[in-house]
Amino acid sequence: MTKIPSVVTGADIVQWLMKNLSIEDPAEAMHIGSLIAAQGYFFPISDHVLSLRDDGTFYRFQAPYFWPSNCWEPENTDYAIYLCKRTMQNKTRLELTDYEAENLARLQRAFARKWEFIYMQAEAQVKIDRKKDKIERKILDSQERAFWDVHRPVPGCVNTTEMDIRKCRRMKNLHRVKKSVYGLTEEGKQSQSPIHTFLQHCPKGTKEDVEKEISFLKTQLDRHCMKMSKVAESKEPSQQRVKKWGFSLEEALKDSAGRELFLKFLESEFSSENLRFWLAVQDLKKMPQEEVAQRAEEIWAEFLAEGAPSSINLDSHSYERTSQNLKDPGRYSFEDAQDHIYNLMKSDSYARFLRSNVYQDLLNARKKVRKRLIFILFSEYGKSLTGKRLTGLMQSS
Repeated sequence: MTKIPSVVTGADIVQWLMKNLSIEDPAEAMHIGSLIAAQGYFFPISDHVLSLRDDGTFYRFQAPYFWPSNCWEPENTDYAIYLCKRTMQNKTRLELTDYEAENLARLQRAFARKWEFIYMQAEAQVKIDRKKDKIERKILDSQERAFWDVHRPVPGCVNTTEMDIRKCRRMKNLHRVKKSVYGLTEEGKQSQSPIHTFLQHCPKGTKEDVEKEISFLKTQLDRHCMKMSKVAESKEPSQQRVKKWGFSLEEALKDSAGRELFLKFLESEFSSENLRFWLAVQDLKKMPQEEVAQRAEEIWAEFLAEGAPSSINLDSHSYERTSQNLKDPGRYSFEDAQDHIYNLMKSDSYARFLRSNVYQDLLNARKKVRKRLIFILFSEYGKSLTGKRLTGLMQSS
């Protein structure tokens, strides 16, 4: 017997299908099972690929709330909330994969004007999750993850939501389409999510109330974004900016304060030449063409030539490609070397940077400022329906 709760093996599912559907060929049973798994009715607990294997792989059944028959068409804002929650939970099983981290960074750029509001919703849901029983929370986490594996699948996997039963059902039942996983559904009805049951106790609002609420929130968010833009221009980064550096190395390097802090950390490890080389190549790509050749020679002399004062560690392939490129120097002569150094920093130095005191101290230092900001925002949102809902949530948590 396994100690993992609410699971069944792939071999058991195949045997059940053969017995109950009178299937003689195991391959046919696996095919049918994979079609069911692709829709998200059951899923493997160990990876994101929704297929059935005839072995000891553990599978778990999806909660009825997330079934395809509910006609889900989740919004990107819901996906952003989900990924934000994952970054707040210090569990290995909930760490973002590379493609999820890229999606999160892309969503941050798309929803920059209301990211603070999305982040607060994620924080509120995490607080409620932590009050649940450990086993129940683990099961619900996996079911929520499987739901997004269906609607935002791993790159290379077929998106089964493009052509399936839901398309037919939506044509006949347009009023049943559900777009928000964590908020209001059509006509102001509350979603009955098993993950965030506090929504069941929220007051209902008419469509007109919701429209007024949206208008009010847009005004408040615009005002808040103006304040945040002023903070972003200051030398002291906000906690939101500091947290953003933890999403990916790309996010840290895009921010001037993030670059400066990462460089300070690399200097403490005596490996700052890696970032200085990467930045020098970035600047080279923006230089006027007539200055490129001279600057390329200077970069080679400083970082790659024999006896260079700031020698970097390159593999033989990248070194040979770069030396060949410099016979006719251009803006992208160091592309191979730069990619190698970037991946080296990403896999080694960046991970240590996130665990370092220099980053953690700054992150913790901004928490007091952020708590004050959240208090002010909730006071303003308290005038609206959503504000009352969120304020009550904060009080209960």
